[in-house]
Amino acid sequence: MDLKTLAIAITQIAEEKNINPQKVTEAIETSLAAAYKKEYRERGEVIRGKLDLKSGDLRFWQVKEVVDPTMVRMTDEIPTSTDPEGEKIPRYNPDRHLLLEEAQKIKADAQVGEELEFPLEAKSDFGRIAAQTAKQVILQKLREAERDSVFSEFKNKEGSIVSGIVQRFERGNVYIDLGRAHGVMFYNESIPGEHYRVGERLRFYVLAVQEDPKMGIVLSRSHPRFVSKLFELEVPEIADSVVEIKAIAREPGSRTKIAVYSSADGVDPVGSCVGQRGTRVMSVNNELGQEKIDIIEWSESPEDFIGNALSPAKVKSVEVFERREARVIVADDQLSLAIGKGGQNVRLAAKLTGWKIDVRSQANPEEAQEGGVAEGEEFEVVKDRAVEADAEEFQSPEALPPEQKES
Repeated sequence: MDLKTLAIAITQIAEEKNINPQKVTEAIETSLAAAYKKEYRERGEVIRGKLDLKSGDLRFWQVKEVVDPTMVRMTDEIPTSTDPEGEKIPRYNPDRHLLLEEAQKIKADAQVGEELEFPLEAKSDFGRIAAQTAKQVILQKLREAERDSVFSEFKNKEGSIVSGIVQRFERGNVYIDLGRAHGVMFYNESIPGEHYRVGERLRFYVLAVQEDPKMGIVLSRSHPRFVSKLFELEVPEIADSVVEIKAIAREPGSRTKIAVYSSADGVDPVGSCVGQRGTRVMSVNNELGQEKIDIIEWSESPEDFIGNALSPAKVKSVEVFERREARVIVADDQLSLAIGKGGQNVRLAAKLTGWKIDVRSQANPEEAQEGGVAEGEEFEVVKDRAVEADAEEFQSPEALPPEQKES
């Protein structure tokens, strides 16, 4: 065996697939054990192999588990009982099982559940079928190692932003090439009205990383935290924790309200997010397809916070009541601006603050305005909080819209 060539091959495979070289060596040992078993041993046996890369020695063992009569069936009869985990009790197989009494004759301190190894004659000559078996095993083990490596890498990126290229469309879902892995953005996680083209590079929020390869990496562009993470990339003060994003409310593709705060003296949190001549907020706007963004200053005072949240409208007064309800009075010429088109502005303000907001005009404060009342749903943004996502939520049986077409 050319050990130098083998060592180079192991290193090269490990680097190409970004996996531990030890995993490659283990895959080779497992494949050689499978070939040895196929060529020289019985089907029910458990065979392990060990390759010494320094000397080139290749050794094999048969492995047997120490059991007692209560753990296995000693006959071929169909079992009438099950073990505590509800699984059928396995039939005793002398090729892979060793009764405790027999095991203690070989090893005096043998215990139930222990594995005993029995050395086998070294072989290095394998037939075509055994070699094919070895090839299939090593490919499978390398795929598993690479999948585990990708999972570990992207699991750490859950809740962050990644860049990927649009690959294909299927039943309204968009499949993304992330380099070493592939992600999927389900229809309800895309921005309404946004069209995607094959080959287009975009940013995505990593919503969840599933161990199931069919689900893979779940991406989103409509999640509220996608906006907060974009600001974190564009605004150094947020990345350095000088400015904090306290809350965010979003209607994807249309409008987002974001509340920011800074405890540092001399730091304007709103100005930091807007940037000089609006450069920072414009960068986020461009990524979101010109979605409107209102940046307001967070305040511990509910009156001030609610008044700021209704920006760009100017508020005359805010009256708060029990059960997190507030009545806001605005000038007549500010009424439509405070409520917004279809009640959007007051609706987002209510979500941002977590308060039920009732907007009324200064001229007629006793009359409720159409679309001027909105219930509060608080969208707190906690830094570095892991995002939990239920994969089943994205695979609901309800009908999906027609497949998205390239624009």
